[in-house]
Amino acid sequence: MEVIKKLSSLTQKYKNPVVALGMFDGVHLGHASVIRRAVEIAKKIGGVAMVFTFSNHPLSILDPANAPLMIGSRSLRRDIFESLGVEILIEIQFTKEFSRKTPEEFLNLLQEKISPSYVVTGTNYTFGRFGKGNGRMLLREGENYGFKAEICPVITVGKKNVSSTRIRALIAEGDLESVNELLGRNFTYVSKVVNGDKRGRKLGFPTANLEIEDYRAMLPNGVYIVRVKVADDFYSGIANIGDNPTFKVAKRRLEVFIDNFSGDIYGEEISVSFIKKIRDEKIFASVEDLKAQLNEDLATLRKDYC
Repeated sequence: MEVIKKLSSLTQKYKNPVVALGMFDGVHLGHASVIRRAVEIAKKIGGVAMVFTFSNHPLSILDPANAPLMIGSRSLRRDIFESLGVEILIEIQFTKEFSRKTPEEFLNLLQEKISPSYVVTGTNYTFGRFGKGNGRMLLREGENYGFKAEICPVITVGKKNVSSTRIRALIAEGDLESVNELLGRNFTYVSKVVNGDKRGRKLGFPTANLEIEDYRAMLPNGVYIVRVKVADDFYSGIANIGDNPTFKVAKRRLEVFIDNFSGDIYGEEISVSFIKKIRDEKIFASVEDLKAQLNEDLATLRKDYC
């Protein structure tokens, strides 16, 4: 998949582009349906499947105090796009200047820079200044800009619409089973491994430490069974979210014990996918009590999840 970070004219480079439009934060079941439809149309007409999105959420520029927590990372989102069959990802930065474009100016931009044959979106997609452009406008005006528009229906689970807002709420509540159901995959946190206190190594449970960034959605504190991707390899693991109260560590973080793994991965990006919560975080009376609990957690991992 080719990633384009600065939009220039692509009209001569690609034939019959089919463009999926959206923020696609988390790439949940609804987002995936839009992208799959774009890929399906592209194959049907001998075109190229594209996604046009932003590297940052528009509200991070327009209303930073109310910008939503991001469900996934850009690198994870790219991997999912590619797995769905996207050939070209246009991922540009949203700026104040871009926010001033009227809906008509945005459609002119699509026509001049991409010249799509089809545009595919979800029902809640808006564009242009103050979000005045919507799916109805795409359907009504598309042919004037050289494309056909298709609006994908809302996906529902449990008689409720699948949405990023709903998923963020479920993440905050710790309803991991529902989160994974609405995402259509396991909730995943991707970040670089940072230096920790190395206490886990002394306990016989070395951990990879990941910072929990303020702008990212994260599950409540506790201990979870996880699947960890390091480079191109997958491992089972145990993750602790919290501030390590036994040792009075103040900063909340993600610590991951990767089973049957050894190696120096400081500074490397790893992917942690959450499968099930097995217990709450708690304070232990002694280091020996903590080690006993960690061995119990490991036994659970190896018995039920390996």
